[in-house]
Amino acid sequence: MPLGKIQLQIVAKLVDMGRLDGDQRAALSARPEDLSGDALDKLLQEEFKVTAFQCLVAKSRALNLSPFNVAHYRLSPQTFERIPEDFCKENLVLPVGQVGEMLLVAFANPFEVTLPTKIQEMTGKRVVRLLAREKDIRDKFVKGQDRGGGGFDDVIMQIGAEYGEGHAEGELKEEEVNEESGPIIQLANRIIEDAYFAGTSDIHIEPQEKEIIVRNRIDGICHEKLRLPKKVGPALIARLKIMCNLDISERRMPQDGRIIFKQYTKKNIDLDLRVSTAPLNHGEGIVMRILDKQKTTLPLPALGFSEENLEKYRECIRQPYGMILHCGPTGSGKSMTLYSALNEINTPDIVIRTAEDPIEYTLPGLNQMQMHRQIGLTFATALRAFLRQDPDIILVGEIRDKETAGIAVEAALTGHLLISTLHTNDAPTTISRLTEMGVESFMVSSSLLCVCAQRLMRRVCKTCRVPYTPEGREEEIMQRAIGWSGPIFKPNLKGCPKCGGSGYKGRVGIHELMVSNEELVAAINKEVESAELKKIAQRNGMKTLHQDSILKVKMGLTTIEEAIANVPPDM
Repeated sequence: MPLGKIQLQIVAKLVDMGRLDGDQRAALSARPEDLSGDALDKLLQEEFKVTAFQCLVAKSRALNLSPFNVAHYRLSPQTFERIPEDFCKENLVLPVGQVGEMLLVAFANPFEVTLPTKIQEMTGKRVVRLLAREKDIRDKFVKGQDRGGGGFDDVIMQIGAEYGEGHAEGELKEEEVNEESGPIIQLANRIIEDAYFAGTSDIHIEPQEKEIIVRNRIDGICHEKLRLPKKVGPALIARLKIMCNLDISERRMPQDGRIIFKQYTKKNIDLDLRVSTAPLNHGEGIVMRILDKQKTTLPLPALGFSEENLEKYRECIRQPYGMILHCGPTGSGKSMTLYSALNEINTPDIVIRTAEDPIEYTLPGLNQMQMHRQIGLTFATALRAFLRQDPDIILVGEIRDKETAGIAVEAALTGHLLISTLHTNDAPTTISRLTEMGVESFMVSSSLLCVCAQRLMRRVCKTCRVPYTPEGREEEIMQRAIGWSGPIFKPNLKGCPKCGGSGYKGRVGIHELMVSNEELVAAINKEVESAELKKIAQRNGMKTLHQDSILKVKMGLTTIEEAIANVPPDM
């Protein structure tokens, strides 16, 4: 049976592409056997040395479709947001992108005419068909690839070949660990890329007795990502140290560095990583904080401030002088809030100086200084320099010691607006922390504008959240906190494609804003205890972290479990 019309067109396109000549075309056309379906592809690849992708390009041109190489596509948490994974597996389609109101979908069978209409009805988007190899689409489901980046199977196989049998137990020799160790370079890059695509904030590489564990912190929760052979650990850590110019021979002392990832990848990923190494009981561990330079600061209203708090906070950041302090643990959104506040008040007529360790986001119009403790450039040194540089607003990354605290208060009292952070649990205890550092209480009270304590709570997934009415202890907690109880939401235990099966998607801030007033100033001067300061602040309208978290539950943004897990109920 001679070639059908479509097969003849595919062969003609391969001739146009220069992959077949006239004689080969004639030989193919004269073949008596049936070459429908995959038979033609097989013949072209085996006898005529045409690659699988060239076959796909020719086929797509013959059918007037765009080719798409699914083998190079990485599944991400967003892949199956609009089209369920089961539907894709059953019909051999894969959503690979979205442009405005158009959804790009790779199809294995170009002759399936009803599918695009079904997908259009399901998603409400216009479907643009792309042609992909059936095998590539099947592979995406068979391998059950990690969402948020390519799988690690290929890299681990290479590592197994290079560092597996034949290597003595124990640490690899240092000369084996260099920029040329192919699989190790690939593994380091893949760990970072995978974490970035999954929306990770921190990557933890932790040596255990018999293996190395890689964990990613996503939305505040750590997820195990990968287990590696013990022998790979020193090589991987050394590679990451090379990337941030640290001393690879120093394994007994903690080190801090920064990776500018753009230098090590050809992909369009512009991010930096703040790196911290530490000697642990089973070897060196490393933690990397991802700083996404493509991510811009969010406007203040998007950070979770209640209307009342937002109004008060905006009033504080527009004062000509004084001190604004943010407190909370690492990863509670302090930096983002500070940058958002600076972005809002950053105008050409204002000079803003920042001292940071490290510079997390670069903002146009800001004069930012990176700290270098090794050469003596500390927050205190930077602050002293800034006071001679005619700034209007000064941001200090963190008040860590008596010297920095003293100069910060002095700056706030001499006509500058000073913004900084401290590591305390809530707003009232920040006052006692400053006095413990040795700052006189009357200087704290006269310089302070406001203290904002904050946390980040996971948002309950809007798509699959389950409404219910709280009873018993839950109802009592809500009544005590905000004097209200009614229908709220809990997470769906099964989750959905949008939230990756976790029931939560994204995070929202909760805030405790303590604004200075006459009663508070008098109490600080008398050096009253934090509990008393809290009562005074509440009398003057402060909502505690717990109250604000329960308000977010009432608004349907989060769940009562998440609220109580982050902040205990007020005493």
